[in-house]
Amino acid sequence: MTAPHFIVHDRTDNVGVIVAEDGVKKGQALTGWLMEDDATVALKAADDIPLGHKIAMRDLKSGETVLKYGHDVGRMVAPATKGRHVHVHNLKTKRW
Repeated sequence: MTAPHFIVHDRTDNVGVIVAEDGVKKGQALTGWLMEDDATVALKAADDIPLGHKIAMRDLKSGETVLKYGHDVGRMVAPATKGRHVHVHNLKTKRW
């Protein structure tokens, strides 16, 4: 496999993390690495997404818990369809 555009740690994760040095561009065909079982995942970017930011692995509804690295990292405050950018504009911590 060539270098992945994003990684997903756990099969339960509903977001991946962009690891491509220059980020990804809207419409770009992406290859991801599912670390749990060394699988390859294909996805199309629905937004430009910078390095280190999250990408929705499936449609996410407002109020839904976001799982990254197998852990709860917050809740969606706005919906995001598969391939969209998930960050502070649509994801908030549950602490506040």
